[in-house]
Amino acid sequence: MTADLVFTGGPVHRVDAARTRATALAVRDGRIVAVGHDPSGLIGPKTEVVDLAGRLLLPGFQDAHVHAVFGGIELGQCDLTGTVEVDEYLRRIRAYADAHPELEWIVGSGWSMESFAGGVPTRDLLDRVLPDRPAFLVNRDHHGAWVNGLALERAGITRDTADPADGVINRDAGGEPAGALQEGAMSLVERLLPDLTAADRLDGLLRAQRRLHSLGITAWQDAMVAATNGYQDVADAYATAARDGLLTATVAGALWWDRERGAEQIPELVEKRDALTVGRLRCATVKIMQDGVVENFTAAMTAPYRYACGCATANSGLSFVDPVALRSHVTSLDALGFQVHFHALGDRAVREALDAVEAARRANGFRDTRPHLAHLQVVHPADVPRFRTLGASANIQPLWAAHEPQMDDLTIPFLGGDLAGHQYPFGDLLRAGATLAAGSDWPVSSADPIAGIHVAVNRRHAGEDGPVFLPAQRLDLGTALTAYTAGSAYVNHLDDTGTLRVGNRADLVVLDRDPFEGPVSDIGAARVLRTYVDGVLVADSTGGQ
Repeated sequence: MTADLVFTGGPVHRVDAARTRATALAVRDGRIVAVGHDPSGLIGPKTEVVDLAGRLLLPGFQDAHVHAVFGGIELGQCDLTGTVEVDEYLRRIRAYADAHPELEWIVGSGWSMESFAGGVPTRDLLDRVLPDRPAFLVNRDHHGAWVNGLALERAGITRDTADPADGVINRDAGGEPAGALQEGAMSLVERLLPDLTAADRLDGLLRAQRRLHSLGITAWQDAMVAATNGYQDVADAYATAARDGLLTATVAGALWWDRERGAEQIPELVEKRDALTVGRLRCATVKIMQDGVVENFTAAMTAPYRYACGCATANSGLSFVDPVALRSHVTSLDALGFQVHFHALGDRAVREALDAVEAARRANGFRDTRPHLAHLQVVHPADVPRFRTLGASANIQPLWAAHEPQMDDLTIPFLGGDLAGHQYPFGDLLRAGATLAAGSDWPVSSADPIAGIHVAVNRRHAGEDGPVFLPAQRLDLGTALTAYTAGSAYVNHLDDTGTLRVGNRADLVVLDRDPFEGPVSDIGAARVLRTYVDGVLVADSTGGQ
């Protein structure tokens, strides 16, 4: 039988253990039927033949930690990404408000903490350009929000309002709310926002799907499905898209663990798993957010944070779920066949998550649940080998592992002990035998896998030639590509994807070059030309050429 689709003129990077290559690949009925060098016997009159002309063919990229619906929704809101200039933020906010007089609230995202003294924006700045409508603008890491005076007034937030247990209301020298809310304090205002409609959420998902396919992404794990704790629930968008055949990507949905509740929610999670496993959607993962982020001092650390003067504070961050209870919860979830996906950014949170996985392994044995820990900004050296021994994957977000103002000005000076030297230890994890998966956390940072691969290899952003951030933690290009393909496919339980072998699904991406041919400093210049899911073209930047 002939093939439906044949690629010739490779290279074809199989992403197998031996890192072998071919020059041709053939597809029939959405599956790979041949990988080799001479496909002539598979080419018939109806076969589509694509001449790679030296451009690299890879397995489709997979994102192991993304918030796709939110990313798609934010593409249609007030966009503050791409700049760190306060005046530009204010110009965009005013322009967006002028363009949308019908909106009761001005909602957006993307500002950077480095733009403001101490990482904290003030209400006064917003009030200058937006005195007549409340504003809620999330920062780029989505762990803090900038609000104006009217938003604070509507929420009833005053100097007498106590900080919630899981968040902080930033205050000025006089004790008044400054205009920034961290972590759980965001919900004090966020709960007042007009509800998104089901149509809004579905539109956001489909907008995100187009963006992600254009970047070569064929599957992903959404890290916040059926959310609570003040976050929007986007499960209906996925269910509708999967049921109606609109979902072209394959999606693993991570069901949100409500940190204000306990084990009583587990039966509800089982019901959600059953209801939300349809078509190309599978929701057999539970996401537990164990801590916050370093920049607002909520990431859970083994050493206290420092003041700007260098002396120790009394704060070592927050554990959102009691560590002892966490072990019990994870053991119960694992016994029911759930994968657990941890947000673990600080080294104490990483240890607490690994302790929970260890408890589950002892109680249940080694089940094929494939737990994974995302973010891993700080990992204590003693915990690095535990990823291998416990079978817990390291889900890395490489774009963050570089020198930039948010790192150099808002992170390194405030980390206690020797923690700053243990950030994003990708190389140590690899050498210790950990399985590496990769994701973006989009819309927190760019969803572009090539940008992430560039930083994983270079430990600095594309186009920059400054100091390398902890150079011993660099990965080689083959390893970084594997994390974004086979590694994430493993975490996503998509075992017939991630590598180019006969029988696997034809989830494929064509780059405009072979990045192995040039210096590693040029990796970030590569671009995706075409993306295929099950052998069907879902994104094409070539114009059919």
